[in-house]
Amino acid sequence: MNRLDFESRIRKWKQTRLGSWNRHVFTHRSTSIEPRSRVLSRLNVGTAEEKSPRSTPLPRRFFTNGKAQLRPFVDFTAQVAAQQKASPDDEEIMRRVEKIKRQSGKLTINDVVYDANITDIERIGELGCGTCGIVYKARFTPVGTLMAVKQMSITSILEERKRVLMDLEVVLKPHDCPNIIRCYGCFLNDYEVHICMELMLTCLEKLYKRIGHGFPEDVLGKVALSVLRALNYLKVHQSIIHRDVKPSNMLLDTSGAIKLCDFGIAGSLVNSFAKTRVAGCSAYMAPERLEDAHDYDTRADVWSLGISLVELARGRFPYEGCKSEFELLSRILSDAPPLLTTGEGFSSKFCTFVSRCLIKDYKSRPKYRDLLV
Repeated sequence: MNRLDFESRIRKWKQTRLGSWNRHVFTHRSTSIEPRSRVLSRLNVGTAEEKSPRSTPLPRRFFTNGKAQLRPFVDFTAQVAAQQKASPDDEEIMRRVEKIKRQSGKLTINDVVYDANITDIERIGELGCGTCGIVYKARFTPVGTLMAVKQMSITSILEERKRVLMDLEVVLKPHDCPNIIRCYGCFLNDYEVHICMELMLTCLEKLYKRIGHGFPEDVLGKVALSVLRALNYLKVHQSIIHRDVKPSNMLLDTSGAIKLCDFGIAGSLVNSFAKTRVAGCSAYMAPERLEDAHDYDTRADVWSLGISLVELARGRFPYEGCKSEFELLSRILSDAPPLLTTGEGFSSKFCTFVSRCLIKDYKSRPKYRDLLV
């Protein structure tokens, strides 16, 4: 085996272990072991002693007319690659990836399009991290623009790759909604993606924890209106449901604007209903999403908004004290929803608004347009 063959096999092994968008090509590793050159050099083909090939589990020789010959090497990796067909999910992902790759490296800042390279992004410091990757503060050096860059690894897990793609597809679509995070562009390769977004001040979860108490009603009203406008825009213009509405995904900029972010588990709507059930933050999930027997629609996000408003109003999570996720889910399904009262200093109008968001029967829960009236 020459050096080029060896390097090619190493690249294939890395793709198998680390995963890439082309996952279906190298999903299985070869179980064969190539004979080493020093072993082959001792093999005198055609003059070997006759002996049973059963002396080794995978004999290096086979016998024809009493003569030992080299056992032909079978490249199982190549066989698998040739025989294995891409699944419909893989084919769909590859189509979506190719579309996004055409936009990779193009950053639009103040209506000017820049052909950029990842080396043009100067990393300044980390802003946060999670299960899907990290977000860091950076500077686009050609013009000095500060931005937040979300860096995510591409794994071989199908659902994780779908999440990365969904996040990319939503933020890369041009929009005129002031309550959805603005994206400058992205850098995409087979192993990771960097999404360049406008730099925000903080998220609402960090803010209320920093100040040590909840927000006043006028701020909560602005939060509710901003999030509802963003959710309604996603439904009307992109036919998707967010499915991960919570205070940590509500961002605040220096001017006081509130914007929604993180669209990784957003789902497409078919006849106004979500047809897939994916993981999100169960603490903010509507009861109908926790019960597999039920369909759900955009009103599931209305529940999540209601829970978020109660948390932001009181400065603590409504279901605090649960010792396990089972206890948390049981309380969401069995207990009365956590409501605000006028005794806490909130108006009856705002308390009614929150209580409408938290109606447990989703068919009686209002939709976005009903709450925006």
